[in-house]
Amino acid sequence: MLPPAGGAILRGLPASPGIVEGRARVLLLESQMDELQPGEILVVHTTDVGWTPLFLVAAGVVTELGGPLSHAAVVAREFGVPSVVNVAGATRTIRGGDVLRVDGDRGIVERVR
Repeated sequence: MLPPAGGAILRGLPASPGIVEGRARVLLLESQMDELQPGEILVVHTTDVGWTPLFLVAAGVVTELGGPLSHAAVVAREFGVPSVVNVAGATRTIRGGDVLRVDGDRGIVERVR
């Protein structure tokens, strides 16, 4: 387990286990999907089946909406991608390029740098 990094903390619901760090990629529109780079943390309002291919590229997933049975949670678990859902204001608080630690076990997203 990684130690606390002391950055800004956002809380949500644990959706898929694991801890990962990476640069945030905030996507607001489906037309932006091709901007996600391998190893980035996908930060979105919500997902549906159209977003599924991005789970193969993302190191982690953070959504503003969702619960344990939401699309993001189920697909993240299937692909083994750490994920936190129901993070209020994630797409407004997190900036693209922020380095995040996503703790899918505890439902915590932390800005580390």
